[in-house]
Amino acid sequence: MKTLQIHPADNVAVMLDGEKVGHKIALRPIAQGETVVKYGFPIGHAVHDIADGALVDHNDVATNLSGELDYSNVALAGLQASQPSGEQRTFMGYERADGQVGIRNELWIVPTVGCVNGVCQQILRRFLEETGGAKGVDAVTVYGHNYGCSQLGDDHENTRRILRAMVHHPNAGGVLVVGLGCENNQPRDFQTFCGHYNKERVRVMVCQELDDEVTHGVQQLHELYALACRDQRTQQPAGKLRVGLKCGGSDGFSGITANPLLGAFSDWICGTQGGTTVLTEVPEMFGAETILMERCLTPELKEQTVRLVNDFKRYFISHGQPVGENPSPGNKAGGISTLEEKALGCTQKSGTTAVCGVLGYGEQITSAGLNLLSAPGNDLVASTALAASGCQLVLFTTGRGTPFGTFVPTIKVSTNNRLAVQKPHWIDFNAGVLLDGITMEHLCRDFTNYVLAVASGKETNTERTATREIAIFKTGVTL
Repeated sequence: MKTLQIHPADNVAVMLDGEKVGHKIALRPIAQGETVVKYGFPIGHAVHDIADGALVDHNDVATNLSGELDYSNVALAGLQASQPSGEQRTFMGYERADGQVGIRNELWIVPTVGCVNGVCQQILRRFLEETGGAKGVDAVTVYGHNYGCSQLGDDHENTRRILRAMVHHPNAGGVLVVGLGCENNQPRDFQTFCGHYNKERVRVMVCQELDDEVTHGVQQLHELYALACRDQRTQQPAGKLRVGLKCGGSDGFSGITANPLLGAFSDWICGTQGGTTVLTEVPEMFGAETILMERCLTPELKEQTVRLVNDFKRYFISHGQPVGENPSPGNKAGGISTLEEKALGCTQKSGTTAVCGVLGYGEQITSAGLNLLSAPGNDLVASTALAASGCQLVLFTTGRGTPFGTFVPTIKVSTNNRLAVQKPHWIDFNAGVLLDGITMEHLCRDFTNYVLAVASGKETNTERTATREIAIFKTGVTL
């Protein structure tokens, strides 16, 4: 049996073959209560004595996580903001009037409230029939959701922030906002909430004010289509890219192959190109959060990161839930035993550069470099939040596989060869070859070329299958 010891301090190794591939075995006897170490960090403690060479899974290891912590003793590493250096790469993108750059030129139909989802679908169907498929743009999509009414406080604001972000997103060449008229998310108030926007490219209609809402919506969409068809790709610096980092359906190889690959890419785009990456899934930082805090550019950013983590812990505790209630059944089946183990793999997507920004849920990127974003670990909710922060694409690593995509191109990166072979219609890039002797330098170069190709128009699997969705973070009561 082939195994991999990731760090010299580890007392477990990862199995590279056999029936339990991706799972851990003990490198020596581990006593009950003793710390289990992987990646050079604690991932929990043994719940009973573990023999040398024995399988170590979620039945053998328990989390050490607890509630809010005092991080005052966490010192900054003294990292500096990266400056563009070396070869400056480019991609072909759409420069928008507000200075943003999109990697797609799409038309989006965005309901202010779930009540009009059906109307939006009718508008879409008739428009596609009349245009013969709207071949002049990359896609025309309705982004239905169940919210916009019967919400209060932060719950209501979450919906408005995500929808506002879609109005301003550079991947859209035109947006048709469709309201009902009596919802909490009043269309006129929502327009004010959106602030300054291009009223030629963003149209708002209120169904209760119209005799024939479908005919009106189709006409608005035709006008947006005519404008978007004029848009052309132009050469843009890679530093204009803002890339979301996400993992889901993780396995024992996530922190060994695919997540470190995204980390290497993040270092490249942030460190040499002046670009931006965004890491989220705050509950999946628990157990590895001090690594991120140490990398904060300033004491103020460290304090914002502390609040980011402790606020999410308070959210768990306020609902009577333990902060370590993770990993999922699929994660456990793939070899992950505790949330700390998952977090130590998850945070590797962020690479090694300084944390330059911390964002609340629904907030927009204002600082280049690595950013941290407040959102839960749920795949659809977190990916939507990444896109809403201004990311033009999301890199999504997975060891178990998942078919979904959010409202920006979603690149699926497999952690192992088996998944890449089994699900080629889901997986866009295979990081599992790192276990076959391919070097990280070589693979990161290939991956960078692939990402730039996608940014320039190459379709992802989720785009080919028109798998595009949004999911909004639900919190609080429903009236």
